[in-house]
Amino acid sequence: MDRAKDVLRKWGQKAAEAAKKAEDLTGNTWQHLKTGPSVTDAAIGRIAQGTKVLAEGGGEKVFRRTFETIPEEKLLKSYACYLSTSAGPVVGVLYLSTVKLAFCSDEPIACQAGEHTEYNYYKVVIKRHQLKGVVPSTSTAKPAEKYIQVISVDNHEFWFMGFLLYESAVKNLQGAVPAPAPATLTSYLSSNNIEFQ
Repeated sequence: MDRAKDVLRKWGQKAAEAAKKAEDLTGNTWQHLKTGPSVTDAAIGRIAQGTKVLAEGGGEKVFRRTFETIPEEKLLKSYACYLSTSAGPVVGVLYLSTVKLAFCSDEPIACQAGEHTEYNYYKVVIKRHQLKGVVPSTSTAKPAEKYIQVISVDNHEFWFMGFLLYESAVKNLQGAVPAPAPATLTSYLSSNNIEFQ
């Protein structure tokens, strides 16, 4: 009888965990769709992005066509999200590879170039060795609004939001930040005013 209770308890825990994940995904999906100017446009954009990935042969191929890569570079993860800009949120995909963190908008953005309007994809590329920090945060006024702040070693900040898989993105992006390099003997000696002869 105890064995049956134990099996049912474990099954109940797994069911609760699955329900929590489904609830989080549902909430994150709704938040993702609400972040843009139009829920309908955001939904159509996600369908179009999924179609593009399928048509081009997968996320790795889309990543390689979108960004300059080296042969040994591998795509690790990709996340549908928004980049916060002064003009408002820009929908796109954030890619994490063995070499870089890179964002590209789903659609070209209009930019004034003199008297002409040019359309370019909005891109951000940070080499992994230039990542200083990844900081998750949640709006105190609206707890469903979750953000990830990415900071480069030259202190540029990029704010991403509207992730479908927020917890996974936080975990993997934080894991991409290089560990601080240990102090070298020379820097130790100089910081302690020790002369080496």
